[in-house]
Amino acid sequence: MSIKKIIAVVGATGAQGGGLVRAILNDPENIFQVRALTRNPNSEKAKELSSLGVEVVKADLDDLGSLKQAFQGAYSAYCVTNFWEHFSPEKELSQAANMAEAAKDAGLEHVIWSTLEDTRNWVPLDDNRMPTLKEKYKVPHFDAKGEANQFFTNNGVPTTFMMAAFYWENMIYFGMEPKRDETGVLAITFPMGEMKLPGIAAEDIGRCALGIFKGGRDYIGKTVGIAGGHPTGTEMAEALSRALGERVNYNAVPADVYRSFDFPGADDLGNMFQFHRDFNAYFCGSRDLDESRKLNPSLQSFDEWLVKNKDRLPIQ
Repeated sequence: MSIKKIIAVVGATGAQGGGLVRAILNDPENIFQVRALTRNPNSEKAKELSSLGVEVVKADLDDLGSLKQAFQGAYSAYCVTNFWEHFSPEKELSQAANMAEAAKDAGLEHVIWSTLEDTRNWVPLDDNRMPTLKEKYKVPHFDAKGEANQFFTNNGVPTTFMMAAFYWENMIYFGMEPKRDETGVLAITFPMGEMKLPGIAAEDIGRCALGIFKGGRDYIGKTVGIAGGHPTGTEMAEALSRALGERVNYNAVPADVYRSFDFPGADDLGNMFQFHRDFNAYFCGSRDLDESRKLNPSLQSFDEWLVKNKDRLPIQ
């Protein structure tokens, strides 16, 4: 009986890492063993993984020693950060540097770094098309991840740079669900005009990552963008209308208006949507649907995701 290769999954109780854990557990080929990394092995989600026979290991992205220990003996690792826990690009950079160093120390044969574009390569800091945030960034939660690519490259870590897209789950957990206006009609609001918004189900990110790990050396050194669809705001509203059985409108507001909304990170997200809009051909082209489906044959469109998840939308 051959020994299965271990994939160490950072953020195993989160959206991306959790999706990969489930993809590995449900894989009919059964060629990988998962090692779930989490800061709190006593959390309910961690206990649930443990009950499924998953090896759960305590590791903290701010603690290099714990990462080195957690990566030892693994074949590969899925590396991801969560900007929205702390809103600090510098913390993301530090955490990515720790993961890259730990991966090098463990001699991992394949790492996926869940990254995004450094938008400053398109919109320099002195470009006033969008405001500069936190003094050094245009889209902080993108830019730090893109800047952190160098840590994996400079450490000689065999890495695939995987770029995801807008989570469909943002409509469940992130306050982007349809909301009723003063007349009681539902609407979604994005500063995208009629440009397309590449998006993906969180579980499909994990399935695509598994496809990359299965592809092995063919994907090392490559940047792979993934998405489940490229709908416009109008098309998303139409899909929501069909799923919910009532009309949902699309409000295409200016980016400045979106940046002014009263919720944490509105300025960051306003800049992100503007980047999507202003460089739409690039953004859609870099997240190819055929390549995504090749990695993950069960890839879901927004309509297909809504069939399963419409009742989870927190609509009042």
